[in-house]
Amino acid sequence: MSTVVVTGGTRGIGGAISAELAAAGHHVIALATTEPPALPDGIDARICDVTDEQQVAAVFSDIGAVDVLVNNAGVSGSNRLGRTTLEEWNRNMAVNATGAFLCTRAVIDQMLERDAGKIVTVASIAGVEGAPYIAAYAASKHAVMGLMRVVAAEVAGTAVTANSVCPTFVRTEMTVATIANIAERTGKNLADAEAALAKATPHGRIIEIAEVVDAVMELLAGDLSGQEIVLDGGPS
Repeated sequence: MSTVVVTGGTRGIGGAISAELAAAGHHVIALATTEPPALPDGIDARICDVTDEQQVAAVFSDIGAVDVLVNNAGVSGSNRLGRTTLEEWNRNMAVNATGAFLCTRAVIDQMLERDAGKIVTVASIAGVEGAPYIAAYAASKHAVMGLMRVVAAEVAGTAVTANSVCPTFVRTEMTVATIANIAERTGKNLADAEAALAKATPHGRIIEIAEVVDAVMELLAGDLSGQEIVLDGGPS
């Protein structure tokens, strides 16, 4: 039985990944910033702010050897560049990039010592291309994808792998908030705001959480490394 750590692992995409891995027989440790609701069997929730170096070090020291790390914790926001505050910028960078850095740093040496381990980061299509009004978010996702490329280069030739999954808009609480923000800014109703958001993707729809989970599981089942799986329906 493998020991798996999923950050942001008690709800949304992370919760679904945790549940899938627990159902497959792994011991899943789901990191969250708040006390979660009841979780399926096989999932052990731990409170940990992944942006806090001391908390991350303490939690991973307590866990011990980690076979799989899924960097999933994330935040988002929307504002045009001229109105993006330093607080918004720092929050996105801290959670989306620094959190993944701290957690990856916490496991990489012991994975290399055992010559075994898998790291998957749930990034975003925003880490591949830019879009209006997401300066802080896109910059943080570019940063974390750069981190994964470096990790893949450093572990090349070993049995440790590092990859990213880059979805477009996924039907999560985060996307619901984005749709509400669009509606507020444009005067559209929620249905029209969602349609407008979906229209911005090559396949014209919001993707489902299960599609992201499938991509993560595929990477964990194989030996690919240094890959970025883009889930956006292909080129427009």
